[in-house]
Amino acid sequence: MVVAAALVSCTQASSDGGPDADAARTVGSVANADRAEQEAGETAQAGENDPTAAPSPGPALVRDAFATLQATLGDTCTPGAGDCAYFLGRVTRELTELDESMRADAKGPGHFKEPLADMKTLFDKLGDDRSEAHLEKYFSEIVGTRDGINTWMQGHPDDYR
Repeated sequence: MVVAAALVSCTQASSDGGPDADAARTVGSVANADRAEQEAGETAQAGENDPTAAPSPGPALVRDAFATLQATLGDTCTPGAGDCAYFLGRVTRELTELDESMRADAKGPGHFKEPLADMKTLFDKLGDDRSEAHLEKYFSEIVGTRDGINTWMQGHPDDYR
């Protein structure tokens, strides 16, 4: 960066607006971009330690998380046919996000006791393995948990409307 700055000042001093002026502007632009990037990084690091910095967004609202889970209700796959990776991965991800939003909700996890217990049972079975073969092994449990939570939520419209 020092070389670029020296080059810019030398080129600008000797430039009469000819071809070297374009090169100087390019080098200067690169130096300015590097400086801006460095300053942005320093600001971001300071924000991590600054208690007055705006908090990062929390889990999605229960309503939003439930809506994305509901969007999977008409979908399915056939275990063993090679078409389940996306579907089961998505349903599992949507259940995880719903779990997080229910735990963070102002009503507290006690309000969502039944669905949280159902998701815990499922997540305990799944562990950390999210491979297609592993998820297919638990196809019925994943879909059953999704459907059970949908039924529970239908009985609690104040949580998603």
